[in-house]
Amino acid sequence: MLDRIDPSWRDALGPVLASDRTAALQRFLTDEEAAGTDVFPPAGQRFAAFALTPLPAVRAVILGQDPYHGAGQAHGLSFSVRPGVRLPPSLRNIYRELNDDLCVPPASHGFLEAWARRGVLLLNTVLTVAEGRAGSHRGRGWEAVTDAAIRAVAAGPAPVAFLLWGGPAQAKTPLIADAAPDGRHLILPAVHPSPLSAHRGWFGSRPFSQANDFLDARGRGRIDWTLPPAP
Repeated sequence: MLDRIDPSWRDALGPVLASDRTAALQRFLTDEEAAGTDVFPPAGQRFAAFALTPLPAVRAVILGQDPYHGAGQAHGLSFSVRPGVRLPPSLRNIYRELNDDLCVPPASHGFLEAWARRGVLLLNTVLTVAEGRAGSHRGRGWEAVTDAAIRAVAAGPAPVAFLLWGGPAQAKTPLIADAAPDGRHLILPAVHPSPLSAHRGWFGSRPFSQANDFLDARGRGRIDWTLPPAP
C-alpha cells in the first residue's frame, strides 16, 4: 500500500497500514470480491488522494463519507468522477454552491484531480464501498487510516481549512481540535451536498470563499477552484 502514496505520508500512515486492523480490513475486502461483490474504487485507486496531494502541500481538506457506490464512478478522490462519467447529484450541488459562492461556472465534467494537485486533500472517512450499498464498509477499519491522515494534517504547523461535509465527516472535529489545540485551523462543518440533505444547509454555506479568505489571510494563498477542460 505504501508504494501507492506520496512519500510524505509514509510516517503518518505506515504504522496503521501495517497494523492487524488493516490486515483484517484487507481480508474483508478480498473476501467481498471473492464472493462476487464489486468493491469501489478498484484496488489500485484507493489511495489516490495520498498520491496526488503531498502532506506538506495540503491547504484544504474536503472530507466526505464514503465513495460513490455506482459502477465506474469512484476513483479515490472524494466527490470526483473520471472524465466521461455522468455528474453525480452531490457533485452537481457542489458546483452549484461553488458558482453561487465564487461565480465559478460549473465544469462540464466531474474530474477533480486539479483540486488535489493544488493542495486540496479529497478524502472520505471510508475509502471503499460495495456496489449499490452506501455505507457498507463503515466500521471495517478504514477509519483508522483516515483518522491518522486527518491527525497528520492537523498536527502540521501550517493553517489548513477543513471542510467537513456530512455527519461522519463532522464527527472528526475532535481529532482536529486535539491535534491543534491552539485553534490554528479553520473547521467548516456542513451537511452533505447530497440531494437528500443539501436543502438543509448546504446551499448558502459558502465553504469555498470562507476557505480562501482564511488561507489568504494566513499567507497560504487562495485556492483556484476552477477546473480545466477534461483531459
